[in-house]
Formats: sequence, C-alpha cells, structure tokens
Amino acid sequence: MGDLQKRNRAMTARRQHLKSVMLQIAATELEKEESRKESEKQNYLSEHCPPLHLPGSTAELQELCKQLHAKVDAAEEEKYDMEVKVQKSSKELEDMNQKLFDLRGKFKRPPLRRVRMSADAMLKALLGSKHKVCMDLRANLKQVKKEDTEKERDLRDVGDWRKNIEEKSGMEGRKKMFESES
Repeated sequence: MGDLQKRNRAMTARRQHLKSVMLQIAATELEKEESRKESEKQNYLSEHCPPLHLPGSTAELQELCKQLHAKVDAAEEEKYDMEVKVQKSSKELEDMNQKLFDLRGKFKRPPLRRVRMSADAMLKALLGSKHKVCMDLRANLKQVKKEDTEKERDLRDVGDWRKNIEEKSGMEGRKKMFESES
C-alpha cells in the first residue's frame, strides 16, 4: 500500500511539473507573438503613413487637407468594396449550404407548437377581417323529407321477431322454411 501511494504521488508531482513547464513555454510563445504583431504594425504604419509635417501657410494646409480627404475617400471606397465582396461570398455560402441540405435530403424543421383556435378564428385569420364567416354547419343544411324505403317497409311488415321464431320452431317451422325458400 505504501509503495503504491508513493508512486501515485510521484506521478502527480511529475504531471504538475510538466504542466508548469508547458505553461511557461506557452507564455513565452504568447510574448513572442505579441512582439511580432507589434513590429508588423509598426512596419505597416511606417510604410503606409509617412510622418506628418505641417506647413506654415494656409494654402499649403488647405492642399494637405485636400490630399488627406482624397486618401480617406479612397480608403472608404476600398472598405465598401470589401464589404460588398464579403456579403456576396456569405450569400454564396448560404446558398451552397442550402444546396447541401437539399442534396442530403435533410431539411431544418422549425419547432411547431400547438395553437388552440376555433374554426371561426382560423378562417378569419386566413380570409382576413373583411370576410365574416360563421362555422355553424347545421345552418346551411337542406331539409330532407324522410321517404319510406322498401327495406323499412319490409321491416315493418315482418312485425315482432319473436312470432317468426315461434312459427319456425319445431319440424313444422323448418318445413315451412324449406318450402318458402324453394
């Protein structure tokens, strides 16, 4: 038991040591990356933004302002063009994703929830408020006169079913059944 505990402690100590070494390496890498980004930024600024020297006369200042406005306009146009390209490519991506879903046969189904509506409210929602619809289904039915059919007459003529059974019971009743069928 004691030997096993010593081994476990040694393993955890080694793990912690490795973690701390890894964290130190990661921290130095982050510092290097930050310094590299800063130097890239300085190089870009020195390349694209020359140092500003302000002239003494107003005419030269006005000329400088015009040049700066022209540069700002050019940058804005470039920014707008890039935004349009990004929007166009994102739209193409959405279309391609939709085609992928169509090809796979999988469609996104929106979660449906049950809505309790009366038939009148549903028709009003479908047809709009200008149509007044009443779902009283019995109001539009025709009045139908009940006519005697042959089956109903036969049933009335038969009368009580118990009398028929009593007549057909026994040998005489069966004899009558066979005679009436043939």
